[in-house]
Amino acid sequence: MSNTRERRAKMPAVRAVVAIVNQKGGVGKSTTAINLAAYLAGKGEKILVVDMDPQGNATSGLGVSPGPEGCMYDVLLEGKPLQDVAVETEVTGLDVAPATINLVGAEVELVSSLAREYKLQRALKRLPPQLYEKVLLDCPPSLDLLTLNALTAADEVLIPIQCEYYALEGLTQLMQTIRMIREELNPGLEVGGVLLTMFDSRTNLAHQVAEEVRSYFGERVFHTIVPRNVRLSEAPSFGMPIALYAPRSTGAEAYSAVADEVLSRG
Repeated sequence: MSNTRERRAKMPAVRAVVAIVNQKGGVGKSTTAINLAAYLAGKGEKILVVDMDPQGNATSGLGVSPGPEGCMYDVLLEGKPLQDVAVETEVTGLDVAPATINLVGAEVELVSSLAREYKLQRALKRLPPQLYEKVLLDCPPSLDLLTLNALTAADEVLIPIQCEYYALEGLTQLMQTIRMIREELNPGLEVGGVLLTMFDSRTNLAHQVAEEVRSYFGERVFHTIVPRNVRLSEAPSFGMPIALYAPRSTGAEAYSAVADEVLSRG
């Protein structure tokens, strides 16, 4: 990583920390973290994905295995610098701070820690500003201390919502949690975007869910909708983002367009 840091020495400071969050599982959080990060890097951004999920899907989905440098457990519990655990991926300009199953223990150990909600925020503040322009936080499918750390550290939230039955279930609780974090821990936190995922244009249900989400969130919903796509489902098992695995697929086109929207929103 030392050569990487030298190459990036004159690059601009971190502009945004984005938490990708939804306490429902299977909505496309890790898929979004992996593929949005890859396309942002492909468009010239310097990106760090921080894997806060003990399942480590963003880590494995980017083809990374945690090495002796450590993982996010070491960052949160041992105070190890983020840049020391970050691993380069096959995508130029994209690094990942990996997760392992040890993060399950971190959840337990954080309970008794002082300033437990601020561990990730403090780690990000110590990250040399010239290394990355954006940091994407892939959160676990729960509103636990790991997710609270991500929300406390983030500038904004990106919420993936699948276009399926019960899509809006739990969103009230998520929005209440975001309001609580804004009031008590992170007054600058905003909902930066809502992304419709797993859209099947053949079903009336998918269209109805999309309408409901747009009615609820308004302009915060991305114009781009991510379709249900076999290639998107296959790519993580090969340790590659869709940009490398199947760059001409409909899933690839969608995430490229999402990255364009993120950049246009600033």
